Amino acid sequence: MSEQLNVLGEAIVAALPGAVTGHAIAYGELTVTAQAAEIVKIVTFLRDDERCQFISFIDVTAVDWPAREQRFDVVYHFLSPKLNTRIRVKVTTDEVTPVPSVIAVFPGAEWFERETWDLYGVMFTDHPDMRRLLTDYGFEGHPLRKDFPLTGFVEVRYDDEVKRVVYEPVRLAQEFRNFDFLSPWEGTDYVLPGDEKAVKPS
Repeated sequence: MSEQLNVLGEAIVAALPGAVTGHAIAYGELTVTAQAAEIVKIVTFLRDDERCQFISFIDVTAVDWPAREQRFDVVYHFLSPKLNTRIRVKVTTDEVTPVPSVIAVFPGAEWFERETWDLYGVMFTDHPDMRRLLTDYGFEGHPLRKDFPLTGFVEVRYDDEVKRVVYEPVRLAQEFRNFDFLSPWEGTDYVLPGDEKAVKPS
C-alpha cells in the first residue's frame, strides 16, 4: 500500500510542478504539501485526474503554530472511493494572507471554511458567506488559536427570568480537580465519597 501511495504522490508532484512542493506518507495516508495560491488548481486535479479521482470532500481545518512566520497549516482531506484511498493536502498561510476558497470545486466546503475562519481566523477569498459559524454574536477572537486567552471574555445566553439576552463573564463550569486515575475495581488507599455508607458483607 505504501508503494502505491508513493507512486501516486510522485505522479501528483510531477503533474503539478511548482504548485505541489512535496509528498510524504504518514499513518497510512498520503500527505501532499502545496502552495496556498494554487489550491483550487490542485483540488481540481485531484478530483478530475484518472489516477486520483478524489471526488469525496471530507474536511478542511487548520493547525496553529504561533512560533512560525506562516503560523497556520490549512489542511484538506479527500477520499477516493474508486482507489479506496485518502489524501491530505497541506498549505501554509499567516494571519493576514487569505487562502482561495475551493467552493467552486467542492460546494460542500462552504461551512468547513466558515468554521476554519471562525475558530482560527484563516480567511478564504471568493467565499460567498464568510460569517462566524460556531461562536456567539459579537464574539471577538478565534478560540482555537494557541494564544487565545482562557479567561476575560463574556458569554451570551438567554435568561428566562429577565426574558432577554444577557452578557456575563465566562465561568468555568467545573473547578480544576486532581485525579488519581486509580481503578475503583482494584480499590483505593482511601474511602471514596459515598462508600462510607456501604455495609461490609459479613
